[in-house]
Amino acid sequence: MTEKKDDHAETWDKFNDAVNMAPAELEKFLDTEDSKRVGWKGGDGKGSGESVGHKSGKRIVEIKRKKKADLTDDDYAHMKKVISYVARHEKQGPDKDAEHSDWRYSLMNWGHDPMKKG
Repeated sequence: MTEKKDDHAETWDKFNDAVNMAPAELEKFLDTEDSKRVGWKGGDGKGSGESVGHKSGKRIVEIKRKKKADLTDDDYAHMKKVISYVARHEKQGPDKDAEHSDWRYSLMNWGHDPMKKG
């Protein structure tokens, strides 16, 4: 196995650990106002339009629906970005009421629901 394939295998495993929402479940969440409301938008973070996380969620759905053999280097690069975001953001935790927090909704845009067990 080449080094790239080893790296891809590790990325695949970590991505599937980090993304605990099924594609249909993530798509449904991405259609909600909570999903569209949270996240960084624009140069000042307050711009209009789609947040970085919301856009990432759409890409995650595409990746999750692909066959593993069809994943590109760009897909693997995005998977690494997702892994890093989830690990970093999950450590921050919510101020209160995790279930209804922007913290949770932001993570869910990235395919991770912190309220799911296992």
